[in-house]
Amino acid sequence: MLRAAMDLLRETGSEESVSLRAVAARVGVSVPSIYLHFADKQALLDAVCAEVFEQLHVAMKTASADAPNPWEALRAMGVSYVHFALDNPEHYRIVMMRGSSEQAPADEIASGAFGHLLDGVLACIGLGILEGDPVDLGLKLWAAAHGIASLLIAKPRFPWPQVDELVDATICMAGTGLAVGSRLPDELSPDEIVKRLEKLR
Repeated sequence: MLRAAMDLLRETGSEESVSLRAVAARVGVSVPSIYLHFADKQALLDAVCAEVFEQLHVAMKTASADAPNPWEALRAMGVSYVHFALDNPEHYRIVMMRGSSEQAPADEIASGAFGHLLDGVLACIGLGILEGDPVDLGLKLWAAAHGIASLLIAKPRFPWPQVDELVDATICMAGTGLAVGSRLPDELSPDEIVKRLEKLR
């Protein structure tokens, strides 16, 4: 039933297509049979959300497995996150733009996908690349990945530059920005920021 719901989303690109009647017809059972497993359509969509989170976790873990170091692993995670969203736009919209009615914020932070991201952040803190609270850093990286993914999904006809390059550049910008920003005092004039950045050349 869960697979049928996910397939309907992928095929139609519409949450409205995932009615209990449509799912029942897809798997060849009666509608009352669905109620033995899911209380209502929302419960079914919540289960879809949980499955999407797990698939996202697997995609990020696979993408980062062969990275030469934690910094490149973090980059690979971010890129794979965005491409997963682009490959599953309606699933992603339900999970990240509408959300589940069941999962609490603390559960999402501890979920496989975000937990794997935090492991990558902690590894980069251990190397001295990033500085700061790992959850705070992870949330900022997540925000950057979600931002570009959401824009690409919501505005597919916008004249974006080459998507692969845009995604990679955005993820790199977020990571490098955090690495540099964590070492700059909060109160700096534009001239002082330029002076400090020039030293990085």
